[in-house]
Amino acid sequence: QVQLVESGGGVVQAGGSLRLSCAASGRTLSTYAMAWFRQAPGKEREFVSTSWSGLITSYSDSVKGRFTISRDNAKNAVYLQMNSLKPEDTAVYYCAAARSLYGSRRTRWDEYDYKGQGTQVTVSS
Repeated sequence: QVQLVESGGGVVQAGGSLRLSCAASGRTLSTYAMAWFRQAPGKEREFVSTSWSGLITSYSDSVKGRFTISRDNAKNAVYLQMNSLKPEDTAVYYCAAARSLYGSRRTRWDEYDYKGQGTQVTVSS
């Protein structure tokens, strides 16, 4: 079993930056594919970014070039550095883990076995 806890959300002005953290307990994240999702009010949850097979990363078109996913295996944590934030980035951000580190790119919520409770990010214009 893996427990995931997100932190680092908050209120920031457009153009600003935030760094989200996802701390894990129960298992080492180095053997898991990891991802970030988000859900804005009144919208469906959407894929943001994933890290798998060691060094491979992928991003949605809406955040590509602005967000960076990274891992710190020593701290058993995953991060999402968010730069050049826009009001449309406002959402609850969720961390997710899939048991298999390898395989193809996973962008669906139901492809991940463990999820956190989320952290709110609000970008003001």
